[in-house]
Amino acid sequence: MADAFLEYDVVDVFAPGPFAGNQLAVVHAADELPDDALLAIAREFGFSETTFPTPVDDGRYSCRIFTPGGEIPFAGHPTLGTAWVLHDRGLLAGLDAVQECGAGEIGVRLDGDRVELSAAPRDLVGPLGDAFVAQLLDGVGLELADLDGEVWLAGTGLTFVHLPVRDEAVARAVVPSRPVRELAALPATRDPLDGINLYAVRGRSAGGLDVHSRVFVPGLSVPEDPATGSAAAGLGLALHVRSLLDGGRRYRISQGTEIGRPSVLDGRVDVEDSVVTRVHVAGTVQPIARGQMRVP
Repeated sequence: MADAFLEYDVVDVFAPGPFAGNQLAVVHAADELPDDALLAIAREFGFSETTFPTPVDDGRYSCRIFTPGGEIPFAGHPTLGTAWVLHDRGLLAGLDAVQECGAGEIGVRLDGDRVELSAAPRDLVGPLGDAFVAQLLDGVGLELADLDGEVWLAGTGLTFVHLPVRDEAVARAVVPSRPVRELAALPATRDPLDGINLYAVRGRSAGGLDVHSRVFVPGLSVPEDPATGSAAAGLGLALHVRSLLDGGRRYRISQGTEIGRPSVLDGRVDVEDSVVTRVHVAGTVQPIARGQMRVP
């Protein structure tokens, strides 16, 4: 019997140019494969995430997202990259789309090589007490003296610890050796809590509040992520509750520099009656490769 093959695309997301940002593999027509085969494909690529989309109808598609450690309900750079690939292949006709994933419906808007996701807040817990924070800092090789503000748990489908530190401490941090919930007995959250968003506020620019970030997700076999849209979305909630966003409610994140994958993520929040109602995260997508792979 002849081998069967699946088509795939590789793109770089939140990338200022090719071979930067966060790599994503989008594998097509894999909806009948069992979960262990999908995980095997994700591990074969070895990227932070691999997606398996299925177009539902015009402007809507379902999407499963796998890290090398397993399936997750939502992620930012896979959402942007998958929408861009489907549009590029003619499977999404319009510039507005809806992604159905484990976290529900995520809005997507395309504008050339730039894509923006829109998600609703789901988790906002905090601020955390000093005992929790000390354990978390110790897990990334830092101390309480490096802390620079309140620590919150926040997310829009995948929840992160948003840990603010002084800017010079961001580069000094080390990848934690254990999953985040093994570092500290953290409060319960609605969505999976699997990562630490270590960030420093640098000031303001035309893009909004300037943020320098590193994201660690060791529990999902992603020791350090080059660009994390889901963490960027949750960060908007944390920045707002800390009263750090100005009237423009915009922020720009630089991430991935420490691991040679410079990335830029643009965030903004919609607010009604002092409460965030939607979070938007945008970035550019760079096409890198297209090919076929053998079905596991």
